[in-house]
Amino acid sequence: MADRPEVLVVTGAGGMGSAVARRLGSGRTVLVADASLAQLDRLVDALCSEGYAAQGVVTDVSDRKSVEKLAETASGEGRLAAVVHTAGVSAATASAQKIFEVDMVGTVHVIDAFEEVAAPGTSLVCVSSMAGHMASLSREEEAVLATAPAEELMGLDAVAAVGDNAIGAYILSKRANHVRAEAAALAWNRRGARINTLSPGVISTAMSRAEAESDTGAHMLRMLDACGAGRMGTTGEIADAAAFLAGPESRYITGTDLLVDGGQAAWIRRHRPAH
Repeated sequence: MADRPEVLVVTGAGGMGSAVARRLGSGRTVLVADASLAQLDRLVDALCSEGYAAQGVVTDVSDRKSVEKLAETASGEGRLAAVVHTAGVSAATASAQKIFEVDMVGTVHVIDAFEEVAAPGTSLVCVSSMAGHMASLSREEEAVLATAPAEELMGLDAVAAVGDNAIGAYILSKRANHVRAEAAALAWNRRGARINTLSPGVISTAMSRAEAESDTGAHMLRMLDACGAGRMGTTGEIADAAAFLAGPESRYITGTDLLVDGGQAAWIRRHRPAH
């Protein structure tokens, strides 16, 4: 009996998702998931024309049943090697409510649904953000974010305190990604699987370009110069980091976050002038 094929799941058909699919998809069945059928079709068509065995699954990560269907589909295709969750929205393009639904609750749906089908060797990489390292939360607030059922997250005091502040919602959601992966690592370990988060800084994507054109964009770009990086990161660099966390070189790494930000968070913590 032939071995079951390896399956790679990539949520999000944007710049990071497409780079990850190409970096990790060779020789595997690639399932790409996105809420936009048009964007999904464009990426799947491109991947197939390049020789990848790719197929699309329309998925709204903010809908638990939609994510559970994706996990079930992936499990049925073969041995689940890796899941890289890049789907998300930003403060420049979405409301606080939408950010919480997609970036925070949606990530919990992915963690929960794929835990049920994870096999020995499966690696889940959730793309978070450097912004998560900027959150100021108490230990108690983080503990609740890490463990509350998905359906209760929108009712938390920390969420209510953000109100309509989209930037605040983004920061809180991305910190929630970090602590959620930490808390989930035990259950994933018991399945012989791993879970980590990956926190990009400013990466050259359509989303980051929209942010650069927003009110906070000039400040963001000045910080890149101040921290010494002098440039945005590339989607290829994020794909390389995801490949490391999804691959055998990191088999003893789980429940943690990898910052890929050109040193921006370190500069903010240690060198940014006090106001």
